[in-house]
Amino acid sequence: MTPFRDIYESAILFRGTSEIESLNCDPKPDQELRSMSDNEFLSLMSRRIFRAGLKHSMVDAKWPVFEQVFSRFDIHRVSAMSDEDLDLLMKDKRIIRHWNKIKSVRFNAQAMVGLLENSDGFGRFLADWPVDNIVGLWLELKKHFAQLGGNSAPYFLRMSGKDTFLLTNDVIRALNRWGAYQGEPKSQKARLVVQECFNTWKQESNKPMCQISIILALSVQ
Repeated sequence: MTPFRDIYESAILFRGTSEIESLNCDPKPDQELRSMSDNEFLSLMSRRIFRAGLKHSMVDAKWPVFEQVFSRFDIHRVSAMSDEDLDLLMKDKRIIRHWNKIKSVRFNAQAMVGLLENSDGFGRFLADWPVDNIVGLWLELKKHFAQLGGNSAPYFLRMSGKDTFLLTNDVIRALNRWGAYQGEPKSQKARLVVQECFNTWKQESNKPMCQISIILALSVQ
C-alpha cells in the first residue's frame, strides 16, 4: 500500500496546502469523553439516527423540541416511556414522525442502561475502546443499539468526539486508488483489513484517524 506521505502530497496537489493544514477535525481527549453525561450521548446518537437520509440542518433545527419531548434524553426516563407515550409523539407535528426512529430512542436508552451495569459511564466505555480496533466498536454499537448499521455508528462516534475514520464514497475510492483495499469493504473481515491500513498510516503520520480519513477523501478527484 502507498505510504501516507504520498497520499498527503496528492491531497495538497488537488486541494492546496492551506486547505489541508486548516483541517479542524480533532478528537476529544479521553478525559473529556469520560466527563460527558450519558444523556448527551443518547441525544447525539438519536440525532444521528434522525439525520440519516434527511437534511441535517432540518433535523438540527427541530432538535430543541426533541430535547423537550424526550425529557432532555435522560436515559432512565426515556427507557421507562410507554408505548402510549411513543404513540403520542407520532401525533406531535413539531418533530419528525418516523415510527422506527422514534422507537429507537427508547430502545437505545434501555440498551445504554443495560450496558452501564458493567461500565462506569458511556463516555468511559467509548474512551477506553482502543482506536486501533475502531471497526470493532462500530460492530459493538450495531449489535447492541437500534438504527446504527451502515455508516451511522461511525458518524455517531465522530459527532461524539471519539476518534474514528469514515468509509465515505471518497474514502473508499482513495483506498482503491492507493492499493489499500479493492472494492467496498462491507464485511467485518474486510473492514479489519482497512483498519490495519489506517493503523499503519496513523503510525507514519502521527495524525488522528479522523484527519487521515479526510485527507484520504481529498487525495482523489
